[in-house]
Amino acid sequence: MAATLTSTEPATGAVLWQGSFSDVEAEVARVRAAWPSWAAQPVAYRIETLRRFVNVVRANEEALADLIARETGKPLWDARTEVAAVMNKVDISVAAYSERTGQRRLEAAMGAGQSVRHKPHGVMAVLGPYNFPAHLPNGHIVPALLAGNGVLFKPSEKTPAVGEMLVRFYHEAGVPQDVVRVVVGGPDEGKALASHGDVNGVLFTGSAATGIAINRQFAANPGKILALEMGGNNPIIAWDTGDIASAAALIVQSAFLSSGQRCTAASRLIVKEDLAGLLIPEIKKIADRLIVDHPHADPAPFMGPVIDNQAADQLTESFLYLMSHGGRPIKHLVRLSEERPLLSPAIIDVTAMAERPDVELFGPLLQVIRVPDFPAAIAEANNSRYGLSASLIGGSPEQYNQFWANVRCGIVNWNRPTNGASSSAPFGGLGISGNHRPSAYYAADYCAYPVSSAEIEQPRASIGVGLKDIDTSAMGE
Repeated sequence: MAATLTSTEPATGAVLWQGSFSDVEAEVARVRAAWPSWAAQPVAYRIETLRRFVNVVRANEEALADLIARETGKPLWDARTEVAAVMNKVDISVAAYSERTGQRRLEAAMGAGQSVRHKPHGVMAVLGPYNFPAHLPNGHIVPALLAGNGVLFKPSEKTPAVGEMLVRFYHEAGVPQDVVRVVVGGPDEGKALASHGDVNGVLFTGSAATGIAINRQFAANPGKILALEMGGNNPIIAWDTGDIASAAALIVQSAFLSSGQRCTAASRLIVKEDLAGLLIPEIKKIADRLIVDHPHADPAPFMGPVIDNQAADQLTESFLYLMSHGGRPIKHLVRLSEERPLLSPAIIDVTAMAERPDVELFGPLLQVIRVPDFPAAIAEANNSRYGLSASLIGGSPEQYNQFWANVRCGIVNWNRPTNGASSSAPFGGLGISGNHRPSAYYAADYCAYPVSSAEIEQPRASIGVGLKDIDTSAMGE
């Protein structure tokens, strides 16, 4: 009897969805058999099919947003922005496919041609996260399908209902049932997919620990494509600015949007020493006003719960650790419900800590570090193994140029939040944030591989050097 996976609503604890674990071997075999016929279709056919997918999502827009809100706990307005990103992804991917993997033809010697075209890899496994259970996997799946690959999508075991609905929408749009499949399961199913010999690539979004384990697994198999997005310990530097209110608002958005459960959320506020006295009270004033409630509450909340009680417990323990090792609380992390994972936003000054842990605290917890000068701010920003996103709030154009040139991150912003990256740009990081295969607009790069071809309609060749002379005397006998 197959094991059953259950998904519950973080905000209420109600059972939302139940389903049986998938047979990984059977699912891989189905996609392996089906993808060549999909790849053989003209790209115009695949584009049209995916544009029908947009129409299917639009017809079910509110149902998908409601499901995302219920399964993740994020506010309904936040879930609606995710659904909009799902729909926008298709046109962005079509443009990226044309620009980054389009056909090119050059003239070569003797009337030959030199072509560069791209082929799909084959069967791709997409391992999705829980924080954006539709948008982030969709950002892999759409370009993979567009390039002609088959896809096995394993949603997070915490958000299987959204994953199942998303795949159903691909099927309703006309993507063949066996070309894109949902794989229901937990870590074991993810490991089985990643290690399967008939899977040609793995596109992963999740924790650094899991991503590094997959990377080790692939070390002896360079023939598989691997794209990793593994989060961050993201810095936001606050420097000289006359608009304290706007600076505080940008920092609050960066740290606490989606309950801090964005891989680009600001984890570390690095602030100029003589600005801290003005800025930090303003940040706390806004954070004190943030509404934390269930996704459909009225008035609408800024934050919902974190994903589950285990995550809430880990964040609570992390805050206590920081306090007990020299951190000075500015706004305490408060458990707002004994039974559900509703947390207040928290702020703690960790300047005095001898050793600050370089970990991704995936939740509404902002650490403050005060520094004396701008070089120290940049050094502190780079004091991490991660390298996903960084922002400078305030400062001069010259300081931004210095910041941009020296901070080691894949996303570098000025007077904008660390989060909310555009899908029309590449999205990825350095260090243990990624493996130099950025997603979003650059996802086309890892969904197909280039093939260079020298071509001419008739064979034309001669060898003009290195041959023995012809023996003419023998020919005359």
